[in-house]
Amino acid sequence: MLWRFVSFVFSQLGAGLLSWRIAPESYQVTGALVGVVLGGLIWFVVDLLRGVKLLRWLRAGDMADGVMSHGLWGEVSDRTRRLVRSRERQTVDSQSRLNDFLAALQASPNGVVLLDSQGRIEWFNQTATDHFGFDPQRDMLQHFGNLVRDPGFAAYFAGNDFQHDVVMHGRNSSVSRPVTLSVHLHPYGEGRSLLLSRDITALEQADAMRRDFVANVSHEVRTPLTVLGGFVETLQTLQLDEPDRQRYLALMAQQADRMQTLVKDLLTLSRIEGSPLPSLDERTAVSTLIRQVEMEARALSGIVSQGSGTVQTLDISPAPDCSLIGVSSEILSAMTNLAGNAVRYTPADGTIQINCVCDPEGRLVFSVRDTGPGIAPEHIARLTERFYRVDRSRSRETGGTGLGLAIVKHVVQRHGAQLKIESVPGQGSTFSIIFPANRVTGARPALKAA
Repeated sequence: MLWRFVSFVFSQLGAGLLSWRIAPESYQVTGALVGVVLGGLIWFVVDLLRGVKLLRWLRAGDMADGVMSHGLWGEVSDRTRRLVRSRERQTVDSQSRLNDFLAALQASPNGVVLLDSQGRIEWFNQTATDHFGFDPQRDMLQHFGNLVRDPGFAAYFAGNDFQHDVVMHGRNSSVSRPVTLSVHLHPYGEGRSLLLSRDITALEQADAMRRDFVANVSHEVRTPLTVLGGFVETLQTLQLDEPDRQRYLALMAQQADRMQTLVKDLLTLSRIEGSPLPSLDERTAVSTLIRQVEMEARALSGIVSQGSGTVQTLDISPAPDCSLIGVSSEILSAMTNLAGNAVRYTPADGTIQINCVCDPEGRLVFSVRDTGPGIAPEHIARLTERFYRVDRSRSRETGGTGLGLAIVKHVVQRHGAQLKIESVPGQGSTFSIIFPANRVTGARPALKAA
């Protein structure tokens, strides 16, 4: 500011001195005064031009370099440039933080939708797109209630009580593949809302499975308990001759065995689910496993064929000279369950083929083929569910618990294997467990056909 005043004074003095020297002697004083005025005017014009130049620089918005380097306007341009650069850095930092925040919301496993005070969509992440079927180009600034026409959510939004969530169906929900969402609104700011959606389909299915599991176990145990209770009451109140007494006791023992089998399968399934993954240290010869499967299958086949006058045909191929890596008790349980099911569901004059080979890829394929009634295609996908039965009356006649294939499924998953089911109604079924090559040692793969 001092420099500005000094330059103004020197401009006037310089112009006045110049005019005094060039003016005639009689007009020197007047000339000096005129020079002072002209000097001031010239200074103001130059200063005004510098101000105009600075204004043009500001309007152009090019802050790379200052438009001038000295004087008041030079300092103004320098400070303006520094201020703009500081604001630009702050803007870049703010934008970076905003992008990081939006990226975090984008990566959220929950659907996130930002709504304005009118309930219009301001932003949503990819998960919300999947949950509600939004289109980023089409649905931005659209009212959420116009896009999601769920009566439960409409009542929830209109009630203005957001202390709890609301459960609704997802956009792609169907009878065969239901999708259930939990939606919760959180008000914030000046009338805005944060909507969070969570896919609870798995939780709902798990809860339904838990309820079904408890109901099924209760039903399976109640039936033999009712039979046992009736026989015990009969034995306590009636005088029975020895043949009837022995027959009742045999039926009681049969029902007790049924409950013991159910408890055994439940404990096996619980142990498999709760134990760590199989290690790579334990190895079992396949021939040993097949021999034990054969013993149990023949024993069960004798019980099934008893009194029928005919005997099931068990065709068991020789086991390959190799070993399986995994928990032998679990593998044996899976194999015997498949063999046992084949024996139970095959007529007394039917045939069961148990085969175990190494395929060209070095995998071990254990398969059980029967000539039973077969399974309709709509049942195959659900066979490994606990207590799922194609024919409940037939299952109880054969003594099945409904847990065998569930045990097989868990054993197969734990050993990285694959369960394959092929069946034709009226022609029989084939159940195969395909163990990966890294679980087979000492195998001699079969040659590929030429």
